[in-house]
Amino acid sequence: MFVPSPYREPDGSWTVDLMRRNPLALLVTSSDKTDVPYATHLPVIFDPCMPEEDYSDPARFVLLGHMNRANPHWKALATGMPTLVVFSGSHAYVSPTVYDKSPAAPTWNFTAAHARGVLEKIESAEETLGVIGSTVRAFEADFGTDWDMTQSVGYFRKILPGVGAFRIAVSSIDSMFKLSQEQPPEVRDRVGCAFAESASTRHREVAGLMNRLAVPKQVTV
Repeated sequence: MFVPSPYREPDGSWTVDLMRRNPLALLVTSSDKTDVPYATHLPVIFDPCMPEEDYSDPARFVLLGHMNRANPHWKALATGMPTLVVFSGSHAYVSPTVYDKSPAAPTWNFTAAHARGVLEKIESAEETLGVIGSTVRAFEADFGTDWDMTQSVGYFRKILPGVGAFRIAVSSIDSMFKLSQEQPPEVRDRVGCAFAESASTRHREVAGLMNRLAVPKQVTV
């Protein structure tokens, strides 16, 4: 992913937050049979066994995920395979009318992270069940109501033969936070205010990120 210098991550916590808040990622791997790569949307979490200090170093991230074994992508996966995981974060269209200047051009503010690493297929049924359990706990804590899965573990075991789990040892991450940093402060402020007042949840989320971002008075692209 090409990341112009003004749009680089402000600090390490931004990428971790983006990945945690937007865990429905896109897993992309090459295909031996066709020129078109495989791509599957699926839930991805950080390995809960990761030490706290590893969250400051993207090259030490470990990700966990799972998919339907009936998916041809699962059959194409192999341990040791180079893998790309794409996380898409908050985004919003920027209309030139917001700039209150001319000439101007429309654009799109957005946030994204591309994690590259090496995949390992998990063959053990108990480890696969562990990935499912960890995924449920992570999502219930962040997005649910802390649902207690105890009564459903038997059902999980019943459907387990149809689930394929994997882990990815991340080697590098490119993240982009395009939040109008290229604009003069007064124009950027107008964009942020317009987004904050929008009925769109996406626009308001982008406004929140823009408010968090410390931008120099003038940025040269």
